[in-house]
Amino acid sequence: MVLEGNPEVGSPRTSDLQHTGNKGSCLLSSPGEGAQPGEELIKYGELIVLGCCEEGGEKTEAQRGEVTGPRAHSCYNGCLASGDKGRRRSRLALSRRPHANGVKPDVMHHISTPLISKALSNRGQHSISYTLSRSHSVIVEYTHDSDTDMFQIGRSTENMIDFVVTDTSPGGSAAEGPSAQSTISRYACRILCDRRPPYTARIYAAGFDASSNIFLGERAAKWRTPDGLMDGLTTNGVLVMHPAGGFSEDSAPGVWREISVCGNVYTLRDSRSAQQRGKLVENESNVLQDGSLIDLCGATLLWRTPAGLLRAPTLKQLEAQRQEANAARPQCPVGLSTLAFPSPARGRTAPDKQQPWVYVRCGHVHGYHGWGCRRERGPQERECPLCRLVGPYVPLWLGQEAGLCLDPGPPSHAFAPCGHVCSEKTARYWAQTPLPHGTHAFHAACPFCGAWLTGEHGCVRLIFQGPLD
Repeated sequence: MVLEGNPEVGSPRTSDLQHTGNKGSCLLSSPGEGAQPGEELIKYGELIVLGCCEEGGEKTEAQRGEVTGPRAHSCYNGCLASGDKGRRRSRLALSRRPHANGVKPDVMHHISTPLISKALSNRGQHSISYTLSRSHSVIVEYTHDSDTDMFQIGRSTENMIDFVVTDTSPGGSAAEGPSAQSTISRYACRILCDRRPPYTARIYAAGFDASSNIFLGERAAKWRTPDGLMDGLTTNGVLVMHPAGGFSEDSAPGVWREISVCGNVYTLRDSRSAQQRGKLVENESNVLQDGSLIDLCGATLLWRTPAGLLRAPTLKQLEAQRQEANAARPQCPVGLSTLAFPSPARGRTAPDKQQPWVYVRCGHVHGYHGWGCRRERGPQERECPLCRLVGPYVPLWLGQEAGLCLDPGPPSHAFAPCGHVCSEKTARYWAQTPLPHGTHAFHAACPFCGAWLTGEHGCVRLIFQGPLD
């Protein structure tokens, strides 16, 4: 038996320890939880789930491949269909806790007896266990860090998970029920936030379970670092993409990377669960930036900083844009009826009689009509009466999650084929951003409902006809 306490784990040679006193593992907090009476609330940032949709997994007509008339629109952008309840919600603000709950690496043990390994892991102290073989494990114990808060994210509904995330499949439907096989880890990742300015947030793969442990079994990708310490990857991995130029009007998609258990950055594996890790990217870090995307293999989250949210449009601005668009009195070129975007307050029921509809290939906006069906070309194909282009014909819905917007520009473009409307720069950014899907595929998707984008550009400029008078 070998039981070795190794204080070298406290060396600043690993990513976990490069910022000693500024890092730790953290637990997610709700808005306002970290503020004492009379004390200013310190917000670290917000997490927004892309493509929130109605429970039950119904799709829109365009996503199902059929358009037979005005029907209920099942995708809910801006909130969960069943409402934001407790730790399962469409977005969550991370705020400073009343008391620090972060942890940081302390001592490393080399264990050659499974019983000793189990005893160490069950002491109630935070630890990460790396199983190298049946007779050899390495356990890294963690100690309290008074300078950090810890936020844990995953599929589990246990108390140590503060942001419960479920799968969102292509097309925006949510995987529900006991038969749904989730690819999101129960303890997917943790975000560590400094309690002092500039309140830096860092992301790490894997979260601590009910016993305050993280286990990487024999089959998990793990390795000894050049300085003699340990690191590893989770089964399906935690991927992060930082936008080039920040999350603003000049943003461009960045490169997807994988984050390790110790917070190091690697290139992607050949497939999502491959045992061979990618190459270490030494000039990049696990620090979250405004607009960083976090993919948990089944759901993708957007990180927004407080400063970034100040530049985003407000719900009042979105409502003012809706009223301004309706005040222009756009008309249907066929029925000559006045069109109007419905108020978000009425919910996503069946499209209103005045609801604008669009031919997503050309962008011409109409009211609903039954003209121009081309069943021989496909169940959802319609011929535009103005330009004769044949393509999907869908209702338009204004995007209601302001945190997904790059700028407060007017609602001039729609995603194809779902019909969610936003500004030109927001539409073009998301249409150019590949989101992970499956084991090694990437596909651009609507951020409001999760529908895969189609067509040459993934979005289309809307062409409204003004009133005849």
